[in-house]
Amino acid sequence: MTDVQRVQIEYCTQCRWLPRAAWLAQELLTTFEAELDELSLKPGTGGVFVVRVNDEVVWDRREQGFPEPTAVKRLVRDRVAPERSLGHSDRPADGAAH
Repeated sequence: MTDVQRVQIEYCTQCRWLPRAAWLAQELLTTFEAELDELSLKPGTGGVFVVRVNDEVVWDRREQGFPEPTAVKRLVRDRVAPERSLGHSDRPADGAAH
């Protein structure tokens, strides 16, 4: 039995962050089309923008600010396909060769 790989993006409807959440969802679905079983958008309130992988919070705007897609892709990859290369998105922050 294989584990179901789920990503959830909870976003604030009051802040009108649906376009941002949908764009991030598209980026993740494009990158992980073979690895993800489900990606959902969850409407919320109060300034929420949280990304969860299999119910684990991997990004919370309140603590980390708005995410860059490459940062979220790395976090998702580390949980659903750790052996997978993300190409240029895998470059270390200091610019050193990988």
